[in-house]
Amino acid sequence: MSSAIKTPRAALLATLLVLSVFPLFGSDYYSELLTKIMIMAIFAMSLDLLVGFTGLVSFGHAAFFGIAAYAVVLVSPQYDPSSLWLVLPAAVLAAAVAAFVVGLFVLRTKGIYFIMVTLAFAQMIYFVFHDSPLGGGSDGVFINFKPELRIGETQLLDLGDAGHFYYVVLLLLVATYVFLRILLRSPLGHALAGIKSNEHRMLSLGFPVFLYKLAGFVIAGALAGVAGFLSACQFGFVTPEILSWHQSGNVLLMVILGGMGTLNGAAIGAFAFVVLQEVFSALTKHWQFLMGTVIVLVVMLLPGGLASLTQRLRRLLLGGGSNG
Repeated sequence: MSSAIKTPRAALLATLLVLSVFPLFGSDYYSELLTKIMIMAIFAMSLDLLVGFTGLVSFGHAAFFGIAAYAVVLVSPQYDPSSLWLVLPAAVLAAAVAAFVVGLFVLRTKGIYFIMVTLAFAQMIYFVFHDSPLGGGSDGVFINFKPELRIGETQLLDLGDAGHFYYVVLLLLVATYVFLRILLRSPLGHALAGIKSNEHRMLSLGFPVFLYKLAGFVIAGALAGVAGFLSACQFGFVTPEILSWHQSGNVLLMVILGGMGTLNGAAIGAFAFVVLQEVFSALTKHWQFLMGTVIVLVVMLLPGGLASLTQRLRRLLLGGGSNG
């Protein structure tokens, strides 16, 4: 039992060590790609809180990702860098408020109706930015100056610096992972697990199920806002496409690919999806066909996602060792 516990911890520490030193040895291209992967991992973990741990399959999660990205644009001055003290909380708050308002309506539905209503709300928000000059319309808008962190006259961080930005993303990835681990072990996390397992029983026991689901929905939206903020800062450009159902579908595929109901799986799924997308798009313009084939094979052969692959290999090795 102790070795089974130590192995995942050792793998996490090894991964963190590799991520910490990668910019020192990797090329700029691969550092930027890894930065994108870490941002998508935060996004995937935020959705997994709903899909994997609460049983709420949302098809509109990109709305909160995009709202936070547009909040960066709207809060930032046009000719000066914005303050990280202001823009990050503003972006996360905007996503959380949007999730709260949307959640008040969509959480009154269940099953396929919940999926369709979340999609409908996300598309409504998409067209607000696509068909209005609020965020540059369909052409999108540039962020001329990336945020910076200052104390007085001293500049501590400049997100326009690729090195600074990489470690900010890594820090927020670790913070998100630790926060969700603590949350899932808290009374709220246990309540969300109970709702996923048997919502009617939770109601009969007197739990305020709607409020618990709303709390989970808002937290997931706020964490998606963290990813949206980072994405806007990385690329310096925001378009309505990041709010579209395609983006919601992509992050849902990341969760499925890695394995639902495990934070490690969400991160692994984000890594696999982004890397496969880069590889397949370099091979053919029909990369979606190859990606779809891989996902179908993973679902058929590994129902627990890629995260379950290590457990299966460990069982085979242990089984082979015991037989010997």
